[in-house]
Amino acid sequence: MKRRTFVKNSILTTSGMCFMNSVWGTGSPVFKSNPLDTFFNEFQNPPVNAKLFVRWWWNGNRLSKGEILRELDVMKSAGIGGVEINPIAFPSNTDPLGYKALTIFDDDWLTMLHTALQGAKERGMVCDMIVGSGWPFGGEFLKKEEQSQMVTIGTIAIKGGKHSFSVSDMLAKVDPDLHSKNKTVYKDLIMVRLLPKNAKEFIEGENMMPYIDNDLLEVDVPKGDHVLYYVIKLTGYMAVINGAPGASGPVLNHYNQIAVEAYLNRISNILTGKIGDMGTYIRAMFCDSMELEGANWNDDLPQEFQKRRGYALEPYLPFVLKKVGHMGNPIDEEYGTVFPKAVVDQIKRVELDFYKTRIELFKERFINTFNTWCHQNNVKSRMQAYGRGMHPLEASMGVDIPECETWLFKDVGREYPNTGLSGRAPRMCNKYVSSGAVLAGKKLVGCEEMTNTEMAFMATLENIKIAGDQSNISGVNHSILHGFNYSPPEAEFPGWIRYGSYFNERNTWWPYFKKWADYKSRLSHLFQNAVPQANVAILQPLTDLWLKIGPQRDPFPQKWYPEYQNNLWEAIVQNGGGCDYISENILQKATFKDGNMVYGERSYSTILLPGIETLEVATAASLMAFAAAGGKIVFINKTPYKSPSFIRGKEDDLKVAGHITKVLKDHADNVFKYPGPDEDIIAWYGKLQNGIGLKPYVKFDKTHKYLSQSNYLLDGHPIFFIANTGLSDHISVNAEFQVKETLYPWIWNPETGERKPCKTNGAQNKLALEIPRATSILIVFENNRPTEALPSFDFYKDGKEITGEWQLKLYPIHGEKQHLQITTLTDLLKIKQTKHFAGEVVYEKTINIDKDKYQYIDLGNVQGVSELTLNDEWIGTRWYGSHVYDVKNMLKDGQNKLTIKLTTITGNYLKSLKDNKVAQNWTRNQEYYPMGIIGPVRII
Repeated sequence: MKRRTFVKNSILTTSGMCFMNSVWGTGSPVFKSNPLDTFFNEFQNPPVNAKLFVRWWWNGNRLSKGEILRELDVMKSAGIGGVEINPIAFPSNTDPLGYKALTIFDDDWLTMLHTALQGAKERGMVCDMIVGSGWPFGGEFLKKEEQSQMVTIGTIAIKGGKHSFSVSDMLAKVDPDLHSKNKTVYKDLIMVRLLPKNAKEFIEGENMMPYIDNDLLEVDVPKGDHVLYYVIKLTGYMAVINGAPGASGPVLNHYNQIAVEAYLNRISNILTGKIGDMGTYIRAMFCDSMELEGANWNDDLPQEFQKRRGYALEPYLPFVLKKVGHMGNPIDEEYGTVFPKAVVDQIKRVELDFYKTRIELFKERFINTFNTWCHQNNVKSRMQAYGRGMHPLEASMGVDIPECETWLFKDVGREYPNTGLSGRAPRMCNKYVSSGAVLAGKKLVGCEEMTNTEMAFMATLENIKIAGDQSNISGVNHSILHGFNYSPPEAEFPGWIRYGSYFNERNTWWPYFKKWADYKSRLSHLFQNAVPQANVAILQPLTDLWLKIGPQRDPFPQKWYPEYQNNLWEAIVQNGGGCDYISENILQKATFKDGNMVYGERSYSTILLPGIETLEVATAASLMAFAAAGGKIVFINKTPYKSPSFIRGKEDDLKVAGHITKVLKDHADNVFKYPGPDEDIIAWYGKLQNGIGLKPYVKFDKTHKYLSQSNYLLDGHPIFFIANTGLSDHISVNAEFQVKETLYPWIWNPETGERKPCKTNGAQNKLALEIPRATSILIVFENNRPTEALPSFDFYKDGKEITGEWQLKLYPIHGEKQHLQITTLTDLLKIKQTKHFAGEVVYEKTINIDKDKYQYIDLGNVQGVSELTLNDEWIGTRWYGSHVYDVKNMLKDGQNKLTIKLTTITGNYLKSLKDNKVAQNWTRNQEYYPMGIIGPVRII
């Protein structure tokens, strides 16, 4: 939509139109007694647990008491309610200014920790603390048997004849290209097998271990092409990523329960000796990203495999292992013996059993142990429980505060392709984690939010808002920002920077940060206390993913199955629905009654199976029970026909196929086969929804790629959070809500804390919504019927563009004030003097008008934060969306002095600091980002 048309539509209010922006309505409606009144008071002033938290990087542990307390004050005044104390390696190319690097858990460091914990408590702030430092945690003090282990393979293609190999050379060649290598790696050769290059059936191969003598392997190979497999165990192969002094070095073996307990008890013994009961000061202990770079072993794993799976792993071990590369991802190359397809399928089933065994051991020995330790020390557990080696949904269910992550990328709000991850700030793990949380009855869904390595220093508050809105829609209700850098004021600009979107008082837009912080806090408080609604369950096609492609590294999978898997939940909520992901285990434990699948407090009328070919027999039986109870089942694109079983493969395959055939035959009215999505997954799901008679919670008369929603129940009152997460498109949409006739729509404004009636469109459940770019609407249906409606606005349909020269005053963050005159509004990047500017630009102009003809000033396209002053009277601030101001009471006949203060980003300025290593490290490969009032500015 053209900008001029957008402005006209967004500010004209006709009967039944609801426009969300702080420009609308200033009247105070009359309220009757309302059960939500008490909660609304909390919404206006959210408690500390609803406020933004930050990951507080203690850079290099170069700390002072005074600076710790100063930074707590800075954060509290900005609306931040809690910190996660996170010691981390000191940033490279950064001047430490003579501050001593303290060793974590030493006496001096513990004194600083106590200062922070006590200081936060005195300020009414909440403290979490990371376990150890960096990720995954470990330390220089770990014994060999406590360090992480990986078994992997090497292969050598050989021909018939006698050959000799140096075992030392074989070990040296297995050197995975990891992201974070440890200095000392122990390598043990545990298996050598000789196989033909081509095999007609499964064979283990000949054991070559007896032919090793004094570091030399000598083999006499039969005629033809052969492959020598050798299996190596690497111990201590990975170093903690960005570990601070005292907690760097090798990573802990998370499959070794004794080692895990020893590591955790070491921490709690030290902390309790200094601060007493950990729960007095610390809310939760936090476990960061499980980027274990291929960890897959403990010395008793073969025995555990045999016990759990009922057969031996060793015959298949060389064939279920992968050569490993960066971040533990398997290397994509062909090697080894070529087996027939039937044999490959059987090996895949063994590989799946190997992976399931590791998932079970990881949960039992690490996640459960971590939980128990936290509770013994009177703190909660907080964890990012996903990644290779964990069930992406079920692992979060046992954690007190499960956490996911939302990243800030340049394409968020600018692109939104039909499928894939581009244009999405939430990672796919978000919906899995939030689904697991609600299934387990958790109130908090934490999120490492605004992780930013691509556009650091370039993000506006508007960019941050839309990423945060997407995060909320994915199920997040507790944001832990990534992050706040410990950085003394005397550090050279921009300071000590480990990571982040530059949440710092030296950022140009920091004075406005609290506006977004308050907005997020109000949303969080509402969502933490309400129940997310969902009537659709999506059965994750995990087994098929693992069989076809292999386990993936969340939150950045290399591949996914099917192609639309990461986008199916999005299409559901974009069509007004609600959904959770479920697992086969959840489905098997559910009950079925009156057309619903019930698990705990969750209930679903429809189950979607996207591209699923493989099911456990018990899962197929559960689907039969669900269908018999009247529930709707949709097989998308494929129908299941096999099981993952290795031991009872053929028998279980027939059972699965039989169950699915029967359910399709016996329940044709409520079990459907539906083709997969085409080029438009949103439209595709809309047709599916209509075709099976599934009512959405809100029906939009048209969908849009940037239009999405989430909906909740609060004490029986429906809540809808509707967001436009695009940076340019304006969205006009009619919405019909599935609510009781006795309820009335009210807008609760999370930016201002106001509560106002929303004008309806012929019926109280029908609204016409005008949603400018980057704008959201929070609608609460209340019992309270408004005694007066919002005033109707009488606007002229057309406005007058303000053209001609503008006087600019430039107030840079560094340097002297400057003056500039421009003949027309434009991107500041296009002006030589302002291309590398950071700070405040004051635009001034005098306009002549008839005050009775106009009421609004629209600034058009604004890149930054604007503040409008008219005739020396301050009007307001806009930091996202439509920069439209109500100026009716400030206009006068004749000359009017128009003053606009525009606050820019810092990134373009940092690009110009060629001798500043920190600045160049972050910005040298980044593009320039637009700044300024681009317009057109119009009076309406």
